[in-house]
Amino acid sequence: MSDSGGRETRNDKRERSEHHHRVFFPSFSVFRFAFPEFVMSRIRAAFEKARGENRAAFIAYLTAGDPDADSTVALAAALDRAGTDVLELGVPFSDPIADGPVLQRAAGRALSSGTTLTGVFEIGCRVASSTRMALVLFSYLNPLLRLGIERASRQAQVAGFDAALVTDLPPEEAGQFQPAVRSAGLDTVFLVSPTSPDSRMNAAARLSSGFLYVVSRPGTTGARRDLPADLSETVRRARRAAGSLPIAVGFGIATPAAARRAARLADGVIVGSALVRAAEEAGDAREKAVETLASSLRHACCRG
Repeated sequence: MSDSGGRETRNDKRERSEHHHRVFFPSFSVFRFAFPEFVMSRIRAAFEKARGENRAAFIAYLTAGDPDADSTVALAAALDRAGTDVLELGVPFSDPIADGPVLQRAAGRALSSGTTLTGVFEIGCRVASSTRMALVLFSYLNPLLRLGIERASRQAQVAGFDAALVTDLPPEEAGQFQPAVRSAGLDTVFLVSPTSPDSRMNAAARLSSGFLYVVSRPGTTGARRDLPADLSETVRRARRAAGSLPIAVGFGIATPAAARRAARLADGVIVGSALVRAAEEAGDAREKAVETLASSLRHACCRG
């Protein structure tokens, strides 16, 4: 099913529950669960659509529950209006070692509002049923282990997520994680960085099915003024490992100029901290601030 703009809607795979606000049509979801190899993932479809429009896919990040569930859903709607292709919805964690100050504060606010992994699934379900963006569950490993990888993967798929990314899981230790996620009908996304040897890039690409996430620079997340000078070499190495798998660049992209440069190198451009900071600083005007910034970043992804 498509809307008037040609983008696929999400209403064909939801389970409706009065408690969880779910809408679910078993025929499609069961088929995707049982035979994921026969269904083009919404992640891949987003990249294909962007390529057909001669642009990089625009991928945004929000911390689920920051500052509360309703605000997250409203911010997701703002990103959807801005033309975002894929939304990474982050699971708040008490020890976010890969995150800079902006996302650390976001995780703290989300945890203070009582956000749990189950709460993230409920937020994801609301976002999936009301927007056209593909959804990535972005998490540290511990919250998933606590629930159980297989159970967490199944619940994420039912909620409407399309892929899972575990930021602190290296490919060498993903032996049980990747098969469980894929068998639930979700894509997997792994990260590589400028310091990754070729062997790790190859392993990460082999385990990824949605896209390969290229971290632009060593260190934590956070907006930077410029992209690193060696980014093109990092992307070249990643593309050699990825083959036909799409690659997306994130960490440090905060301005249209940086997004424009990244879009020339990669298939997707990921922005997180800049959007979260815009929401944080705007207060009650957060939705407008995020939509305005996202619109400018999405426009910068065009190559024409």
